[in-house]
Amino acid sequence: MRKVLGVMLALLLALGAAVASPPAAVATQADRDDGPRTQGIPGEIETSDDKDLAAWQRLQFGMFIHWGLFSELGGVWKGKPVTKGYSEQIQMWADISEEEYLDVAQRFRPDRFDPKEICSLAKRAGMRYVVITSKHHDGFSMFDTDTTGYDVVDATPYKKDPLKALADECRGQGLKFGFYFSLVDWHQGHDFDGNNNNPIPASMEPVIEGQLRELMTNYGDIAEVWFDMSSPTAAQSRKFAGIVRELQPRAAINSRVWNNKGDFRTLGDNEIPAVALDGAWQTPASIYHETWGYRSWQKREDLPGKIKDLVGGLTGVRARGGNYLLNIGPRGDGSVVEFEADVLRGMGDWLDRHPGAVLGASATRFGGQPWGEVTVNDRDLFLHVTQWPKSGELRLPGLATSVRDVREDGSKDRLDWRRDGDDLVVTLPERPRDKVLPVVKAELAGKLRIIPQHTVALGPDHEAVLEGADIEHGYSYADDGSYSSTKRTTVRHTAHLSTERAGRLSVAVRGEARPEALYRVQVGKHSRLVKGADLTRGAVGPFSVRGGKVTPVTITLAAPGHAGEELGLRLDSLRVAPAGKPVGRERPGIS
Repeated sequence: MRKVLGVMLALLLALGAAVASPPAAVATQADRDDGPRTQGIPGEIETSDDKDLAAWQRLQFGMFIHWGLFSELGGVWKGKPVTKGYSEQIQMWADISEEEYLDVAQRFRPDRFDPKEICSLAKRAGMRYVVITSKHHDGFSMFDTDTTGYDVVDATPYKKDPLKALADECRGQGLKFGFYFSLVDWHQGHDFDGNNNNPIPASMEPVIEGQLRELMTNYGDIAEVWFDMSSPTAAQSRKFAGIVRELQPRAAINSRVWNNKGDFRTLGDNEIPAVALDGAWQTPASIYHETWGYRSWQKREDLPGKIKDLVGGLTGVRARGGNYLLNIGPRGDGSVVEFEADVLRGMGDWLDRHPGAVLGASATRFGGQPWGEVTVNDRDLFLHVTQWPKSGELRLPGLATSVRDVREDGSKDRLDWRRDGDDLVVTLPERPRDKVLPVVKAELAGKLRIIPQHTVALGPDHEAVLEGADIEHGYSYADDGSYSSTKRTTVRHTAHLSTERAGRLSVAVRGEARPEALYRVQVGKHSRLVKGADLTRGAVGPFSVRGGKVTPVTITLAAPGHAGEELGLRLDSLRVAPAGKPVGRERPGIS
């Protein structure tokens, strides 16, 4: 019996040791209980609910081409560089008469314009669509038009329609195609105006309408129409946008048709917003900030630095949910400047090294980080490190999804990482692997969820007052009919709450609202509609909330006239309390 007891005791001790100390090979980073206990909100920024606009958003990266009669001059007039203004507007800045400008047309022979080469270059760079100037402010049409003889077919020795050839080649190579179209037209009667804010007289409307109908009819499917400048009336903006929608209903129209009649907002030249914007938007970018059209005397230097700068621009825009439209300016003979082609190939090389990190990836609700940007592609989270931390550690706050693996993108070597509360902390190597823009890839165990930075944890009484830093604001842009009238707008207020247990809450808004506006107050998946006059006079609810998760509380306009319409709500504070507790007379609203 003593022998049996001894054997059993030995077996129990051995089993206990095995349980207490598993073999090192079995324990991996994937076995860690690394996920926050609170369920976060979806971290991916979704595309538009409109399927056609969402299809345009998924294009993500495109080639802009500024090419026209101005390209023949290359930023030089009468032997001297024209240093004022963009070179595509040289007729204005050098005060060139139309007679002199027509002399330029007589020598315009773009025999080196090669649509196949241009489309191949765009694809090599990772671009998915091409937008080219059909007519710039000089009014010279780069397409075959019946509205005027002031065009590339009738007024030059070239006698061909280069845009038709480019549209066909784009289609053949699987690229989407679009047009830039200036609403300023010096040939049709607009005066030179340094701000390009010219109103459109009624006498010019037939030509604009006729040219738009030609462009929307004769070149196949159009993905984007990029209007520019002028100061049209609301009726004119509606009419021009209406022609596009009639003939090309799937085309996306930019906001520079003005009066908020476009489908997406065009930001300022080379602008990267500080925060993600609500709604669809695009940044037009140029390889050189000084010009868009060809400039023969432009300094072209530091190719690696230029590639690095533009890769950073592309990543910053994509991480915030915008499309990036990057410009080249071919010479007058149609050839692409070698430096610009090298820049695009360099960007394509970087994208090839990081497949899925930008193209095909989505923006996230993390926003810009001190060290860089964040994108997500299914369960791969990409951390774009624009500033390599001197501490040797990269910290991503508020990640509410478990992590399986972390590596520098393109490397087989795992990186050490840990969880610090809701933060992911990655130990970086001494030097980055990619000298252009290094990327760290974290493989997630599920869909991306985040804990927003200013989430307010409710106590057992389910009561809190939120103000200032507790409120997240959604931004967009609106205009009053011109570039100079464009302003940033606030279109959303959101607070984030977390609770340990389920309950029913009411929300009381303190501030000032537009009395006749109809607002939507949404808590989680449930919402109420409330008139502005009532919104700030009593509580709205009740709303059901679940325990153990983050619940957004969002106020928007119920039916905005356009995506950038100002919310018109000064929000001083937001109080939440259990339903039935007196926080002001409760107003259920309209479900």
